[in-house]
Parts: sequence; structure tokens; C-alpha cells
Amino acid sequence: MPAMTIRNLSDATHNALKARAKRNGRSAEAEVRAIIDAAVAPAEARGLGSLLAEIGAQAGGIELEIERDRTAREPLDFA
Repeated sequence: MPAMTIRNLSDATHNALKARAKRNGRSAEAEVRAIIDAAVAPAEARGLGSLLAEIGAQAGGIELEIERDRTAREPLDFA
């Protein structure tokens, strides 16, 4: 796994990182990894539903009239 060394980190920054790591229940090294991972993660992770809605909108969209089925149901028997 790749490794990286960060030099000339100020004492204030180092102390703040250690305090943040302690609050989050991890080591300072794990905290720095979490910060870097969050910083380089995609800005917006889009799910399948959002992508399908966008495709539908680009295709002109469609309006659906959906009514809820209010028929009473018998309770399930797990015996």
C-alpha cells in the first residue's frame, strides 16, 4: 500500500489532529486517512434512482397517476 510523509506540520495542526482523532476514537494516522479520503471523494455520489429520473426527464418525462391500494390485509401468521 502506498505511503506518504508530511513534513513541517505545525504544532497547532498536529495537536488539533490528535484531538480530533481522540474525539472520533481513532489514531491520528487513521484520522488523517479519513480526512484525505473525504477530501478526494466524489462531490456527489448519485444513486440509480436519481440517474433513472434524469434519463426520464431528458426523454420528456411521463406523469403517472398512482393510487394506493387501501384493501385491508390479514396479518401474517409466523407460527
